[in-house]
Amino acid sequence: MSDPQRKRVVRTAAIVVGAVAGMTAMAFAAVPLYRAFCQATGYGGTTQVARAAPSRVLTQTVRVRFDTNVATDLPITFTPKQPSEILHVGETGLAFFHVRNDSDESVTARATYNVTPHVAGQYFNKLECFCFQDRVIGPHQEADLPVVYFVDPDFASDPETRGLDTLTLSYTYFRSVNAPTG
Repeated sequence: MSDPQRKRVVRTAAIVVGAVAGMTAMAFAAVPLYRAFCQATGYGGTTQVARAAPSRVLTQTVRVRFDTNVATDLPITFTPKQPSEILHVGETGLAFFHVRNDSDESVTARATYNVTPHVAGQYFNKLECFCFQDRVIGPHQEADLPVVYFVDPDFASDPETRGLDTLTLSYTYFRSVNAPTG
């Protein structure tokens, strides 16, 4: 092989190795980048986390429906304490969800969440939520879990959400990926 051919092969190999390394790095970065994008924009019904309730409450009301689901490998019962709540846009709401471990062993679980219609996710804010961290639920233990939330007043002036009068806050409990293994 001549020197120019060897340089071309080495350059091609370097490009291929660089491309594979770049694609691998992007694959590892995709999940945190997507999560950050959804959190910042409300994409896919991702709710927001707020530090304080808004200073204005509108006369417009919205019904917030509560939905619960449980992964098939998790031996718990998880239900909303109330089917829905009507509140003024900007008003702080409080809802409770009941969880019960139906097994003889502790389980470590985390609730994921979203809001539908998805365009409303950016306006749905949580001040306090059981879903922010893993929860260890002891054998046959029961608990009522709170979520404190509000719908941002900007919801009323967005052309995409104008006219919406019902939102659904949905939770799904999964076994935590941080759960201890036996």
